Order: sequence, then structure tokens, then C-alpha cells
Amino acid sequence: MLDLTTADQLLTTTRSVRKRLDFKRPVPPELIRQCLDIAYQAPTGSNAQGWHFVVVTDAGKRRGLADLYRKAFEFYATNPAMRATYDESDLRTKQMPRVIDSASYLAEHMHEAPVHVIPCIEGRIEQAGVVAQASVYGSILPAAWSFMLAARARGLGTAWTTLHLFHEQEAAKILGIPDHVTQTALFPVAYFTGTDFKPAKRLATDRSTHWDTWGRHRA
Repeated sequence: MLDLTTADQLLTTTRSVRKRLDFKRPVPPELIRQCLDIAYQAPTGSNAQGWHFVVVTDAGKRRGLADLYRKAFEFYATNPAMRATYDESDLRTKQMPRVIDSASYLAEHMHEAPVHVIPCIEGRIEQAGVVAQASVYGSILPAAWSFMLAARARGLGTAWTTLHLFHEQEAAKILGIPDHVTQTALFPVAYFTGTDFKPAKRLATDRSTHWDTWGRHRA
């Protein structure tokens, strides 16, 4: 049986790491390979295994991706309509200033992350129906999250970012990604500093858990 204490700690303390990424410490390629070996054990729709991970260590290409990310972040940060809004008393509203500050820091320093990892999936689904979209994303997101968990277990921090996808075609040109391949995220990867990661404050579980019918929050 799994050690539930260790497993639960990994699952509940794998945070989006931004300000605590150690940009000065190199990340061995073998460590990335270990994480990818674990990622490729994730479930995949119809056993298609159409996933691809683009690992970017070249400084010039990282800077090019970071420039795209920064441009997209500036648009995101200066357009409130891009972000969901909640009541002032809502937990998410209270957390937002800290999140924006952390995200701003990452946007400024993205190029310094020693490794960028872009999880991709074969196929384009912009015009596809909900079933096709769910199947395609359901075939890459578990693998991507497994990569992040494996990285955390090895002392590496990551952050799930998607803003560079505003400029996906430009990113594809930088990396030579074919037109039929969909990029799904961009992970800056680096060793993290400190060891005091802890569970985040989240909305109550019962609030968004529905038993048998929508709105029934108790079993």
C-alpha cells in the first residue's frame, strides 16, 4: 500500500512556483528525462500516446519564448476583462493581489528559468466538438501534471502557464513545432528554494461538490 502521508503531501503541496525558482542553478537533463519517463506512464485516450514534450534549454530560444509570454502577460494584466471577478469578501479576491504580484515576477524573469517545458499533443481541435476536445486534452493534461509532480518530488519547481498561447504560432516557429501539433502549456522549470510548501487556502470542498444532482452538496 502507498504511504498515504507522503502521497498526500506531494499532491497537496505541489504549488505553482514563481518567486522561489532558483534561476542560477543548472538542471541536469537526466532529471528532466526521469520526470518525462513518469509522465509517459499517464493515461491516454484510445492509447494514442500522441503526446510530445518540447524541452527548451537553449538560452536564445528561452528568451524568445519569454518575450512572447511577457507580451501576452502585459495584455492580460492591463485588461481586467481577461480575469474573473468575485465579491470582495470572496477568498479568491483576497488572494488575487499576491497571485498577480507573483505572476508579474515570473513574467519579468521567465527567460532566466534554466529549462522551459512545453507539453504538446498531436492534432488541432479549435473547430472540434466537446467530445474531441475533452479527449485530446484528456490525453495530455494527466501526463503534464505527472511531470510536474515528478519534478516536485525531485526538488524542482514548476508553474503551469498558458499565456504564451496567445502567440502559439510564433512559439511554434521558434521551436520548429509542426502545424498539426497543439501546444497546451509552458512550464518554467528550476530547482526551488526552501522546503515549507503547504496546502493552499481553497474554497470549501462542499461548495463545488454535487451529489447525484447539481446543487446537492451533501451525500
